[in-house]
Amino acid sequence: MARQLRFDLGPCLFFGDNLDILPAYIADESVDLVYLDPPFNSKRSYNAIFKHVDGTPAAAQIKAFDDTWTWTIESERTFRRTVEQGGDVSRVLRAFREILGASDMLAYLTMMAPRLVELLRRVLKADGSLFLHCDPTASHYLKLLLDGVFGPTNFVNEVIWHYRKWSTGKALFQRNHDVILFYARSSSKSRIFNQLYMDRAPSTLKRFGKARIVSGYDTKGKRVPSQMASDESEGVRMDDVWDIGRVPPIKQLYPTEKPIALLERIIEATSNPGSVVLDPFCGCGTAIDAAQSLGRRWIGIDITRVAIEVIQDRLVRDHPGLDYSVRGIPTTMDEVDFLADRDKYAFQQWVCDRLGIDADIRKGADHGIDGELVRYTVAGKPWRAVVSVKGGGVNVTQIRDLRGTVEREKADTGIFITRKPPTKPMVDEAVAAGLGDDDIPKIQILTAADLLAGKAPAVPLPQMVAQRPLEAVAQPEKGSAVPTHKRQTA
Repeated sequence: MARQLRFDLGPCLFFGDNLDILPAYIADESVDLVYLDPPFNSKRSYNAIFKHVDGTPAAAQIKAFDDTWTWTIESERTFRRTVEQGGDVSRVLRAFREILGASDMLAYLTMMAPRLVELLRRVLKADGSLFLHCDPTASHYLKLLLDGVFGPTNFVNEVIWHYRKWSTGKALFQRNHDVILFYARSSSKSRIFNQLYMDRAPSTLKRFGKARIVSGYDTKGKRVPSQMASDESEGVRMDDVWDIGRVPPIKQLYPTEKPIALLERIIEATSNPGSVVLDPFCGCGTAIDAAQSLGRRWIGIDITRVAIEVIQDRLVRDHPGLDYSVRGIPTTMDEVDFLADRDKYAFQQWVCDRLGIDADIRKGADHGIDGELVRYTVAGKPWRAVVSVKGGGVNVTQIRDLRGTVEREKADTGIFITRKPPTKPMVDEAVAAGLGDDDIPKIQILTAADLLAGKAPAVPLPQMVAQRPLEAVAQPEKGSAVPTHKRQTA
């Protein structure tokens, strides 16, 4: 059964590792267009690239990608897991290892392989497209990897993005281009492609102006001179070499920022208004900005707080008043605090995801209930707990209110999840509520730090989850295991 994903809450920005986010949140065949621009030049200093506004390094991003490009024990584990799945991707990776050995490049390709499989085989629609942005140091390897994932017949174009920059080096031609690999999810003839056009050459304009050109052959097969038709030409169909200027360093929001004209061209050509665009390495949000401007729905994912901060500031500047959600899978309390401070509903959603329940995200009066946990006793009797999540300040009144909610809802337990440590009066009030018939406390208090440490609320056994359909986030099929959210750094 495919997971269901709805966009009732509008566009969404995710904070976390895309290999964690994709299986936890993004539904099967729900995306029309994927654009990804993962950092790819392993010779650069990423301590210099990923920095906060105050100049301090962004540790999460640096660690993720420093580890990615060094062959480690974790690289070996990821390689083995991917190879054991079999298929063309497995064969390609094994061939890479024969050629490259346990090198930094193999570590990079090993990191990319499971992400491409997750992106292409599952979340991309049958008539969807993918654009992978890379530089010539890795493009030939990535093309073979994509052939393994898609099949070589679904390769569409190798787009060359040409630009000018300051000259470097004297013993080679200047490296003034990036490669963008364009693949289709399948050979479906319904694939979205909106033809774009470019200007005619000056010599053609001089001779024919804007008239449509009619060319042909005589009865002997000899080419006859081209003639002008009475109607105008649509133009020259866009080719695969794009001259678009880089973002000047002095104007960059992010050191690896790409020009918005480049992303607008990709999005215009291979999606329609209302289509879903996914950028799993969204950086400073150029793809998100372009998608919003062109009337597309979007999903952005990035592992670093720096990127999320930059994107949110950019959306405020370029799209004031835009309603979108922020979600994530934090792994430290610093990340929990960041998520809660940026969007309290994102914190609420994360808590409910950790508990394996649906979040009741109503931006208004929720009567103190942010989720509901249901279990079944051995006798088959349903056991219910109401969940209250607080990402801000806490006090004893909130525990008293939860006790009242438990009574009103005829629930077995109330679970209070707080970002900040509870006060002593809060703990005393919870103890005073006593135990239920099942010897489980009537009021349980857990902190975000408890959840990060793997602590769970007390529930009766056996733990059989009763699921309800989610409004905005994909959930597993009834009876299946609830996804866990563990950072996977390749």
